[in-house]
Formats: sequence, structure tokens, C-alpha cells
Amino acid sequence: MKTPMAKSIGLRGGLWTIGLVGLLVVLPLSIVAPVAGALGLAVLGLMATLLTAIMQQRRVSGLSASQEKLSSEIGVLSQRLLKAEAAVTVAARAVLAKTEPPAAAPTSADETLAAGVEDVTREIGLLSGIVRELAEVVSAQEAEITRLKAAPPSAPASAPPTAPLRRVPPPAAAFKPPAFVPANRDPEHEAALIEAFDGNGLEVWLQPVVTLPQRKVISYEALARLRLGSEILAPEAFLSALERHGRTTALDRRMIRSSTVIARHLQGRGSHATVAYGLSPLSLFEPNFLRSLGNLVSDGSDIVGRVTVTLPQASWRSLDAEQNTVLGALRGRLGFGLDRPTDLRFDASQLAERGVSQIKVPAALLLRPPSREMMPDIAIEDLVTALGRAGIRLVATEVEREGEVPDLIDLDVPLAQGTVFAGPKAVRAEVFAEAKAAAAEAAVQAGGEAQTASGAPQQRKAFRDFLRRAV
Repeated sequence: MKTPMAKSIGLRGGLWTIGLVGLLVVLPLSIVAPVAGALGLAVLGLMATLLTAIMQQRRVSGLSASQEKLSSEIGVLSQRLLKAEAAVTVAARAVLAKTEPPAAAPTSADETLAAGVEDVTREIGLLSGIVRELAEVVSAQEAEITRLKAAPPSAPASAPPTAPLRRVPPPAAAFKPPAFVPANRDPEHEAALIEAFDGNGLEVWLQPVVTLPQRKVISYEALARLRLGSEILAPEAFLSALERHGRTTALDRRMIRSSTVIARHLQGRGSHATVAYGLSPLSLFEPNFLRSLGNLVSDGSDIVGRVTVTLPQASWRSLDAEQNTVLGALRGRLGFGLDRPTDLRFDASQLAERGVSQIKVPAALLLRPPSREMMPDIAIEDLVTALGRAGIRLVATEVEREGEVPDLIDLDVPLAQGTVFAGPKAVRAEVFAEAKAAAAEAAVQAGGEAQTASGAPQQRKAFRDFLRRAV
């Protein structure tokens, strides 16, 4: 039989004990002997400070251990994701390499292979969502550890205050880059989202970008919306479901194709406005996706340079050699931009070498940087000037208050976007209908010309006529 151990006073209990001793012993002692009371209060304050520091150190150690565990889990999931991608690549190559007669019926082996590819694709989408959520948790814990290490330990009040308390205003909320909120995990809801996306539920909305201070429309941003019944859903409501089901690349392809149609329509109306669209970071790792972007705008040389694709700041910083080479080959046919920044430390010369012509930054980050770590090494006014010298134009996004416009003008920000100027609006269906009709008419004309060329009878000419023409 084990002997029960006596309960010991923990760190939090120690803080309470110090407070009670100060209130019940030191406070009456200070009335009788002020010097002894002040000395006792100093000793109690020192002890409370040491206990608080120990508590914070233990909390930091616990958070560091959990962060290391999550990092190892992310590494395991990343390895599984790479293996799954390799399996999909091998399966796709096997399907392409296999040649069969056109009229042959699909065999059971093909059906099994297709089912395996679909299962692996679904698992890749699920793993992508899990890795993303784990990365968000690790980022939150890193911020908590940094805050605990930077904050000095504060001793609890062991004596009643002698002066009236002042109300301290709450600190300003720190800026957070726009991130998609995970959608509902209800299987029926996700199935409805995927069905709407695979059908005709995807809509394209446009929000203008204006010049300052003239407020003249110079370009548009293409925004994806999904119609589910009578509701119009923003990307944060359906993008995570598309990621889990491996549809993000399909979304980017359809949006880029729609952007080219809109750019061609604007040019037909005599407008010089461009159309920009923000790619998903996951699409960069899709095989041959970046190379296919050039084919989307190669059909018409009239829209070269009128479509701009934007990538997050983290993606620009983590491009590998192959991605950098492919983007360099697309330079001139597509415009490039940077959006979804995490800080204002931009390397203007490097971005200009990669073809970046505009940088989109939320107005809150420009006007109210939450911390020194997010600010550039130079003043904001000098940052705008330095970007302009490199041929990069700064766009202030999410401008929602009229009072922010004069501040942006004082910073010499050339372009702005937000609900103050105009909100996003849906593109009329007639724009895409006209494009489809024009494509069908061109196909019919091409087919007619080919048929005329192939069906015209060849006239036999005498050899004398040939000699007469040669002389």
C-alpha cells in the first residue's frame, strides 16, 4: 500500500499565498513599522516575479514541444503527399503510354486504374487541407511563443493601489493576411459544392482598380463566386472543399480562361483595362500547369499582356528553379503581380527581374503596420518611390473607408481598390455567350474552307499550257 503524499502548493498557489501574506501580514506591519513593511513588500514582489518567470518558462517549453511534434507530423504528411503525387504521375504516364484502338471498349484494368487515380487524387486533396490546418496551428503557436518571450514578467498586485486606476485603451488589432476559413465538413454540403462547381455554378465577378486621385478605372480583378441554389458563395466558403477534392487547379484554369474572354471583350469595346486573377499556391505544384498558361493566351495575340496572374508573397519567395524558368518563359505573354503579403519587405529589383509589375497590399497594412517586423527598412513613402523606379506599381486593396483615401494619396500610392470606389459585380452572361458564338462561327468557317479546299476537283491541264506558262 502506497503512502499518500501530501499536496504541495504549486506555482499558481504560490502566487496566491504571496498575495495573502502581503494583504494579511505585510500590510498591517507597514502601518506600525513603515520601513519593515516596505522591505517585506519588496521581498514579496521579488518572489512573485520569480514565480511568474518560472510559469512563463514552463509554458514556453510546453508550446515548443507541441510545435516540434506538429512540425514532425507536417513532415510525415508532406512525405505522404509527395508519394501520392508520384503515384498519380506514374499512373497518368501509364494511361498515356497505353495505346488502344478508338473503338475498343474500356477494359477492367483501365477502370481499376482510373478508380485508383481518382482515390489518390482525393487523398491528395485531403492531405493538402490537413497540412494547411497544421501550418496555421504552428504559426499561431510561434506567435504565442514570441509574445511570451518578448513580454516581461509582471508581478501581481500584493497591496491595494494608492492612486485611482486609469482605463487603458485596448491595443489595435494586428494585421493578418487574408486567409480562407475552412468550409463546413458536412459531406452532403461538400458534395453539393462539388456538384455546383462541376456544373454551371461558377461565376466570375469583377472589381475595378482605380487611379489616385483621379479614380479612373485602369484594370479589373476577376473574383470567383459559386452559386449554390439561391446563395452566392465567396471563395472562403468553398475553396477548402475544392482543395480537399483536388479541384483548385480546375478552378484556376477556368478563371484564367474566363479572364481572357473578358480581356478580349474589353479590347473590342476600345478599353485598355487589364484583367488580373490571383492563383492558388497549390496550382504551382501541379505538373505542367504553368506551361499551360501560355497556351490559354496564345490563341489570340491581341490580348497578350492584358491578363495578369498574381501569386502570394510566400509563393514568390519559395519558387524553385523549374518554376522560375517556366514563369520567365511566360513573361511577355502574361503579366505578373504579387498579392496576399505577410509583410512590407519587398525586394524591388528581384521582383522586377521576375516580371512583377504590380504589388497588392491591404490598406490597413500600409496605413497601420502592427509591428516593426512587418515594416520595410525604409519609410512607406520611400517604399512607393523605390517600387516605382523598378517599374512596379503599388495597389492599395480593401479600401473600405473614405477617410483612408487622403492618407493613401499622401503616401503617393498610385492605385487603389475597394468598396469605397466600387464593389465586385457579376459579369453579364452575354459576354461569354458572344465569345462562344464567335468561337463556333470561326470553327464553322475553318471547316468550310477546309472542305472547299479538299473537295474542289483538280483540273488537268495540257502539257503545252505548262510549257507556254514557263516560257
